[in-house]
Amino acid sequence: MKRFLFVSAENDAIPACKAGGMGDVVRDVPREIAARGDQVDVVVPAYGRLHKSGTLLSELEVPLRGTSYKVEVYEVPPKKVVPGIRHFVIHHPEIQGGDIAHIYHNDPEEPFYTDAIKYTIFCTAVAECLRADIFKGIQIVHLHDWHSSMLLVLRKFHQQYQALRKLRFVYSIHNLAIQGIRPFADNYSSLKTWFPQMDYSPDALLDIRYPDCINLMAVGIRFADAVHTVSPSYMEDIMQPSRPPEFIGGEGLESDLQTAFEEGRLFGILNGSNYQNIRTAEKGSLYANTIRAIFGWLQEESKKYKADFLAHTGEKVIELLLRPPKFICSSVARLTEQKFYFFKNSPEVFKAMLDRLKEVDGIFMLLGTGDPNYEALFREISYEYPNFIFTNGQSEDLIDSMYLETDLYLMPSLFEPCGISQMLSMRNGNPCLAHATGGLKDTIEHMRTGFLFGGDTYAEKLQNLQEVLNQALDLYFNEPETWQQIRENAARMRFTWKKSVDEYYEKLYTE
Repeated sequence: MKRFLFVSAENDAIPACKAGGMGDVVRDVPREIAARGDQVDVVVPAYGRLHKSGTLLSELEVPLRGTSYKVEVYEVPPKKVVPGIRHFVIHHPEIQGGDIAHIYHNDPEEPFYTDAIKYTIFCTAVAECLRADIFKGIQIVHLHDWHSSMLLVLRKFHQQYQALRKLRFVYSIHNLAIQGIRPFADNYSSLKTWFPQMDYSPDALLDIRYPDCINLMAVGIRFADAVHTVSPSYMEDIMQPSRPPEFIGGEGLESDLQTAFEEGRLFGILNGSNYQNIRTAEKGSLYANTIRAIFGWLQEESKKYKADFLAHTGEKVIELLLRPPKFICSSVARLTEQKFYFFKNSPEVFKAMLDRLKEVDGIFMLLGTGDPNYEALFREISYEYPNFIFTNGQSEDLIDSMYLETDLYLMPSLFEPCGISQMLSMRNGNPCLAHATGGLKDTIEHMRTGFLFGGDTYAEKLQNLQEVLNQALDLYFNEPETWQQIRENAARMRFTWKKSVDEYYEKLYTE
């Protein structure tokens, strides 16, 4: 029997510990491992709140900033008890949740400043747990994104944690664009501040663009025994240099990734999706769930500044209750450059798509929160276009209804490591229109299970996006049998975690 430790910033198997798709992966992969008879412990930061429902397991002293930090390890109850899986959190007063999902901090003047501090404390505590065998007999440590990669620095250079070298370390890249870059010295969140006695090699840790900084994403790629991207095509993409906005590739780390590939350490394995015991909405509840969500948000003090806009959206949805549209296009996503760069940079294209939908009595529903600039843009366009329903908030019931009742799901991502939304929409038999990048290429087949747009230049991509939308609308209204076949093909697709974890065992977990 193998014993695993998953180390991550997110874990959706426990309440209130998810900001994105990484939380889903850290929830689902351990369940598949446990189903094979192996044991998994999962540890995340407590963020000043998650330990309150837990049971104190251990108090540890860890060496930080030339002194000793006292950290606490709690076992916490999961949403669903699964035999073979235990869940833990690390608590320290300096490990606090931020403004993004009560997990990450957004430091506009010094990016990653606060997060670098809290994840340094977290990783050192996990290293001490492994050294002291708190989790009992761990053999494989699976790290997720830069938040956990400081463990590899400690394993490589810290005298107290040489014992970690006997364990196998796997590193998963969920989003290469977020790299955790911080200075080596002369800053409170620098490596020198937190590990003043550690004898390390700057050349092994540095960012080639900023030689006075450590790049924690690069550290994961350079030092892990196996490196994993969440789709095969994303692995191929990121070994090439970026040419934004035409192509988003290695984000400055393509050389490190090419080296890992040549050394036989880099693997692209597609994420899975759930097809059993899934949360579902009631058919026909889309607009009712939208109204319920809006009324709920209007009662939140934090949404007061959006009250007028929410009321405006509610009025539009009431009209849809009285006279439903003939076609529904939708999207659920965080409002970021990755997800909606095409619309933010070229709003005239988005407006042209709304005009085209209006011609067929169609609407576009967008649900999400995120970058204030993106929120402001979509609120402005919503006032201008009656057929654009922008629900500027988060609601699981509404999200479920959108995945269930949309006719065409839209994912115009600038880049996409894997993507889960397309799988959830396809699971309901609703095809997607997506940018042919990363994991979207690996999950959608044009004109068979959905629709893809691409192009060699930015202008070509914009033109093809509009042309493919026209192609989809033409099929929907004029070739219903072909549309139904695409729906059925999409619904039959299965991206199972069993298949993914089979590859994990073969490529990541075996020396």
